[in-house]
Amino acid sequence: MAATAAPLSAGTRYRPVSGRPPFVWAILDALVLAKRSVLETVRIPELIMFVAIQPVMFVILFRYVFGGAIQVPGGQYVNYLMPGIFVQTVAFGGVTTAIGLAQDMQRGIIDRFRSLPMSSSAVLTGRTIADLARNLFTVIIMLIVGFLVGFRPGGTPFEFLLGIVVLLGVSFAFSWISAFIGLLVRSVEAAQSGGFIWLFPLTFASSAFVPVATMPSWLRGFAQHNPVSVLADSLRGLFHVNPALTTADTRWALIQSAAWIVGILLVFVPLSVIRYRRTMAR
Repeated sequence: MAATAAPLSAGTRYRPVSGRPPFVWAILDALVLAKRSVLETVRIPELIMFVAIQPVMFVILFRYVFGGAIQVPGGQYVNYLMPGIFVQTVAFGGVTTAIGLAQDMQRGIIDRFRSLPMSSSAVLTGRTIADLARNLFTVIIMLIVGFLVGFRPGGTPFEFLLGIVVLLGVSFAFSWISAFIGLLVRSVEAAQSGGFIWLFPLTFASSAFVPVATMPSWLRGFAQHNPVSVLADSLRGLFHVNPALTTADTRWALIQSAAWIVGILLVFVPLSVIRYRRTMAR
């Protein structure tokens, strides 16, 4: 790549001379860095193990410890639970973006990237794409475990695949929030704490694990409009595991889910890129 690019000032990494537009180079750079992050994960087997074990523990605990005490109208709790667990898992998985960026900055790897003729946004995009691939692996593990504990989605294959696409959209959007957090803090420990702390009220004060109707009235409004609730309900409608949801309810939940995903990306992608460029300019 160095042979086809000329270094420029900070913020504009290169000007391609091969005829390819900068946007194409930015995508290629991001894919190279995404491959680096994925290979780093593959070469650390214990990391893959921990990524898979945490969501499996959530499934088993809620299915067999709390499941007997939680009643959901018109269906089995395991079918109600799994869509919420899916959303929680990909949301928590986004924290690895913050941790990875903070770690790279501590190690000085980001400074090395700064000296290369590459797109300044590729570091962030590559990291979020890699975490998207990791979350896809986790979702596959979750589906297998869900089937083993009694999860039985209905609907058409198209609806099932659309549900997976929604999950990947959630993963990608939440990774950009975590990327912004990772660029704000100065240590891996702070990135891990800051990455999780805002997720707990979103996931547990939502319909991910229990119906919103069972919550106190002062909390119900927040839980109903919580993005995790909206995303979990859209999956329940697509998987046909909540008889209380009509086709209109599912369609509206999908519209809201798309709005949340697009809205998060529109806000946090520019914020993250701006923060990254300011950090590199110091």
